[in-house]
Amino acid sequence: MSILTIVKEPDPILRKKSLPVKEVNGEIKKLMKNMLETMYAAPGIGLAAVQVGILKRIIVIDISGESSLKKPIFFVNPKIVWKSDILETKQEGCLSIPGHFGNIKRPEACHVKYLDYSGKEKILKADGLLATCIQHEIDHCNGILFIDYLSKLKKAFIVKKLTKAQKNQE
Repeated sequence: MSILTIVKEPDPILRKKSLPVKEVNGEIKKLMKNMLETMYAAPGIGLAAVQVGILKRIIVIDISGESSLKKPIFFVNPKIVWKSDILETKQEGCLSIPGHFGNIKRPEACHVKYLDYSGKEKILKADGLLATCIQHEIDHCNGILFIDYLSKLKKAFIVKKLTKAQKNQE
């Protein structure tokens, strides 16, 4: 396995829609393992393939935190099939937007249909942090970042800081 490079805002690939995966094969499984290793190393709790520069509808999530017992979930072609009418606000961050956070309002629960690591179709009923993380990562597959939910002023401030940081690295 290997650690992949995480793409940072304002890279234009983050604004592109990811394409569905035709089948869960060895190449896709290897990508998911590498994504998981990358996410743990960052460290983070969720990662979409687009965040490592690959436009495929794949996300990996593990909200177990610092626990030594890891509980990764692999989602291929995830699609939200139900969302709660009850909204809750949680502070979100993103590995592609390092050092910045925002309070984002999302449905408190959702049901997601997806293919698992073995290619089997599943439906997961999620709430709390897991539901937030799923929605955040599926947004990535659709070219949406959490900063898009912030006010124009806050978003512009963050993008300006990230652009400046990127220029200083070059």
